[in-house]
Amino acid sequence: MKRDSYDIWARAQLDAVEAALDRFVPAQAPAGLGDAMRYGVLDGGKRLRPLLVLAAAEATGAADHPGGAEAAMRAACAVELIHAYSLIHDDMPCMDNDVLRRGKPTVHVRFGQAQAMLAGDAMQALAFEVLTPLDAEVPPALQARLVGLLARASGQDGMAGGQAIDLASVGSELDEQRLCDMHRRKTGALLQASVLMGAACASTGPGAWQALSDYGAALGLAFQVVDDILDVTQHSTTLGKTANKDADNNKPTYVSVLGLDAARRRAQSLQEQAHAALARSGLANAAWLSLLADKVVERDS
Repeated sequence: MKRDSYDIWARAQLDAVEAALDRFVPAQAPAGLGDAMRYGVLDGGKRLRPLLVLAAAEATGAADHPGGAEAAMRAACAVELIHAYSLIHDDMPCMDNDVLRRGKPTVHVRFGQAQAMLAGDAMQALAFEVLTPLDAEVPPALQARLVGLLARASGQDGMAGGQAIDLASVGSELDEQRLCDMHRRKTGALLQASVLMGAACASTGPGAWQALSDYGAALGLAFQVVDDILDVTQHSTTLGKTANKDADNNKPTYVSVLGLDAARRRAQSLQEQAHAALARSGLANAAWLSLLADKVVERDS
């Protein structure tokens, strides 16, 4: 599949996700809360997680199942809301204390710490509201399955647990196994869940489900390895966030644990694992997932 075809597909999906987020995130929330929420999630970011949801939904034929297409778009928006809320909270002074995100001031810098905390709280709740529409367009059983996947990836066994390990590891030396466990939770769990939420919108068999789970796990870890590499090789203007932040905060990374060259080899190995998992899936329409794995590893921001 040519990459220019992927670019056309991705642009269409991103436009659809942006329009849906614009509908779902309320400007009229009280006391300026809606403004802070919209600032934190609209018009920025790679939107990798929504693209993974929609690519997996397409690969598994979700559009041919009752409510599948609507559920996939709602899942794409919900996972992006969770991701955006986590960034708002992570950037606050009590955690990473960052002032730049997606090329603009972080939410707490723009709106104050209290409003940023509330915006993140509201966006987390909104993610699950989006997954559970009151009409019958998305079957209740599918709503419940999507809620379960997203909740498990976001909580103590996933993103929140990984962030707790990250904060507790400042100034510590982690071996590669413990570093991998931290990032499997902090970053990988939500990326893996994105793939599985897309697959859940169709009748995906156990073999393909496991292969997609393996693909998501490899891609999620690859994303973090590359993130660590870019943190020490790119400027803040390219990244859209503060460069060298982890080194400045004395946090363990794949570069500090493995070295730069070994970290690059690890990213390539994980890319190969992701492709091998897709090959095992037996899915004939997985081209977008394949290209997404390449783009995760080959990106420069």
